[in-house]
Amino acid sequence: MPALGTFVLLAAFVVAAFAIAACVAGARTRSTRLVESGIGAFYTVTALMTLASGVLVHAFVTDNYAIKYVQRYSDSAQPLAYKIASYWGGLDGSIMFWVFLLAAFGAIAVQVNRVRHRELIPYVVAVIAATEMFFIYLMVVHKNPFSTFLTAAPVDGAGLNPLLQNFYMAIHPPSLYIGFVAMTIPFAFGIAALITGHLDDAWLRAVRRWTMIGWLFLSFGLTLGMLWAYEELGWGGYWGWDPVENAGLLPWFTATAFLHSVMVQERRGMLRVWNVTLVITTFFLTIFGTFMTRSGVVQSVHAFGEDRELAWLFTIFMVVILTFSFGLVIYRLPLLKSRNELDSWASREAAFLANNWILLFSAFFVLFATMFPTLSEAVKGERLTVGPPFFNKWMLPIGLTLLTLTGVGPLLAWRRSTMTNIVQQFTWPVVMGVLTAAALYAFGVRVWSSGLCFALCAFSATTITQEFLRGAGVRRAATGTDLFTGLVGLFGRSRRRYAGYIVHLGIVVMFLGFAGEGFKQEEQLPMKVGQQTTVGPFTVRHDSLRVTADAQKQMVTGHVSVFEDGKLVGEMRPARWYYEKRPDEPTTEVAIRRAPAEDLYIVLTTDFDPATQTVTYAITVNPLVNWIWLGFGILAIGSIISLLPESMFAVAMAKLPEAAVATMLLLTLMPTAAFAQHIENPQAIRIAPRTQLEKELQSEIICMCGTCGRKRIGECTCGLAAQMRAEVAQMVSQGRSREQIYEFYMAKYGSQEPLASPIDKGFNRLAWLVPYLVGASGALMLGIVAVRWSRREEQPAEISQAAPGDDDPSMQQRLDDELRDLD
Repeated sequence: MPALGTFVLLAAFVVAAFAIAACVAGARTRSTRLVESGIGAFYTVTALMTLASGVLVHAFVTDNYAIKYVQRYSDSAQPLAYKIASYWGGLDGSIMFWVFLLAAFGAIAVQVNRVRHRELIPYVVAVIAATEMFFIYLMVVHKNPFSTFLTAAPVDGAGLNPLLQNFYMAIHPPSLYIGFVAMTIPFAFGIAALITGHLDDAWLRAVRRWTMIGWLFLSFGLTLGMLWAYEELGWGGYWGWDPVENAGLLPWFTATAFLHSVMVQERRGMLRVWNVTLVITTFFLTIFGTFMTRSGVVQSVHAFGEDRELAWLFTIFMVVILTFSFGLVIYRLPLLKSRNELDSWASREAAFLANNWILLFSAFFVLFATMFPTLSEAVKGERLTVGPPFFNKWMLPIGLTLLTLTGVGPLLAWRRSTMTNIVQQFTWPVVMGVLTAAALYAFGVRVWSSGLCFALCAFSATTITQEFLRGAGVRRAATGTDLFTGLVGLFGRSRRRYAGYIVHLGIVVMFLGFAGEGFKQEEQLPMKVGQQTTVGPFTVRHDSLRVTADAQKQMVTGHVSVFEDGKLVGEMRPARWYYEKRPDEPTTEVAIRRAPAEDLYIVLTTDFDPATQTVTYAITVNPLVNWIWLGFGILAIGSIISLLPESMFAVAMAKLPEAAVATMLLLTLMPTAAFAQHIENPQAIRIAPRTQLEKELQSEIICMCGTCGRKRIGECTCGLAAQMRAEVAQMVSQGRSREQIYEFYMAKYGSQEPLASPIDKGFNRLAWLVPYLVGASGALMLGIVAVRWSRREEQPAEISQAAPGDDDPSMQQRLDDELRDLD
């Protein structure tokens, strides 16, 4: 079987090379037979990669430990689901899984578009096949997943990394991989359009749906990663700006920018160079993210390890991508001129320009901050740490700005918004935002970032509600149906627009969950049997500590009773699992009591003694965190609706009576209303006493144990983190300043590595200065371009004269209604 797998990979490489040669030669000579043979070879690559994947999965399921990769990532006691997940659990298999997914997606894309975009398909096949060849080459010459032991095969395997033996982690990598490979399809069509010169808007229609699919799976993968971190890593959070997390976020930013700016090109013929650039950049960032996680240039709990040779191969491939792609863009610049210019700053185009600039700056900032430790090591020989405090300093205002634009964009008209229109559109959203801010202040909310986020969520949610109600009102007036039927009709007439509003609503709900972070309460303390402590509205009592075992692992489980208002509300079982094959990699099994208002989150730390039944629990109350997962669900629904064919809505509208539509929507909305009513009564939270400086230092100093993925000491549950927290508490009690404590740890470890953010002096100042320079330069360039576009010659007087009927209110209302339907 290993020999068969290796042969299949070699065959796939040769067949992919033939597909490239046949398609390019056929396109150049206009030979249909050559092109068809190339497409057939392209489909054959998909079949071969499916066969290779089947061989590897069979090896895992049958415990074929003669294959090194199977022996490293599986064992006989591993459940079947995790044996299959081991396929993509290591570097070698993840590369093959990438090629398999790319081959499958590429075959589907070519089959769907081979008639509609006949001129582009040969080059689409060539680009996708070239990408496949690169990854197959990596496997054949460097990371062959079918390589075997030269001596006798081991009798058992080492087992999958315990952290990966989690439901969310089993499906998180495939989701991200699908998002990554789906972005290859828009890139292939964009390059094909540049090569052929067919740069009308037809190629955009081919790639928009694939970009949306990739964006949805990237969002799904990132959310699953957040859930996994929240439930498995045991630090009470869900996003730590880890380099591997950031690798998935980078193409998400640029894909989001493209999905917005592509509407400007479709409606106004603008931003054509920009959209091609975004497609290329998004694909490049998927390759760069893969390079980061597999080459060892960044340090992460998720990374596959260091591999210099692989790093050089990826670097060469990325240089080729950028050189070839942007060379074509420069060559085709005359064909990429915009057909229109910016008419007004008060327009939806201008809002999309601002949105795109902020998203691109976000991608650059995250990329720069993620790579800065590697840059500092190359320049100074010292690897610094750029942790969450540094990222949050920048991304907090950026996130709030994007949330604001989520509410502003739909309120502005295309081309130009009059003052009357602006006042009419903005009145209710602004009123609701101001009232929310005032109510929060009256109720004593003093966390400015969370309070502002709540107010902006109210502003954006009101915008979305207003758009739905006005659109339904127009439909009701035009068709004579009821309001709910009019709402359904909106999706039949303008599916993408209103599905986009649902996506925006999901983003708003997720921001509500993010805002809850400002009210997070946490405590960590040792407890004996019968002792209890109160955190927020919950009283937690330690009942016992038990040690059990199964075929794979030993389990140390704490038994805890939880009380609220003096009443027992549940029992929780936080635990730590020690796998026999990997005893140095214990997993944290968090006990979580979920509720709409807040989660009670309990972690059993490494400080426990079964003999005396003493333990140390890390107890956290996380307000509104479940709204993040709810928000993604809404986002996914909107994305799926936008991907559905319009015929589905036409059939639904034709077959559902008006009363049935209204009844169905009422039944759908009733549980939602009840759920929201329950959430509107958050429980009071009492803040556990702790020195403010000590709390801040626990988020500014990194645990140096080397195994926790460089968590902050306030989050890590290992023994060294507990020791460092005790050191910080002692130094704070002695009256030492923040700078003195920084100097203590820099002297102790010989560098600035224990600090979550680099000190702002010397070379480190580059980390703080570059984002300012890039942001200011980008804003200046955006302003120059916008001013240049908005300089228009004064139109002749006869053109600007009012057309007959402009003063007729009924005609004006009819025109507004028709434009709204077309929007």
